[in-house]
Amino acid sequence: MRKRLPFIWDYDIDEEQFLSMLAGNLTLGRLDRDWAAVRLIEYAQYSEIVSFLGFKGLIEGWPLWRQRVRSQSRRRGIDFLAVWIPERHPELVA
Repeated sequence: MRKRLPFIWDYDIDEEQFLSMLAGNLTLGRLDRDWAAVRLIEYAQYSEIVSFLGFKGLIEGWPLWRQRVRSQSRRRGIDFLAVWIPERHPELVA
């Protein structure tokens, strides 16, 4: 049985496919790495976002994904992280 992630409830995509998208190794129509990252940021818990993207991946990709994230509070939160993590914990993005 394929494991389904709760934040992609409305697509027939399993965890393995989703992770391949996040890695940039799979595109299904218009669903690509950027779509997967934005979906993760919008619907997953903070711990899942960091687990799947890592701090480095999140901060590096944030300029590309920021305008696509609809949630103001998510944008503010990640805007803060994108500045705070490199300043206070550069080892997390090295």
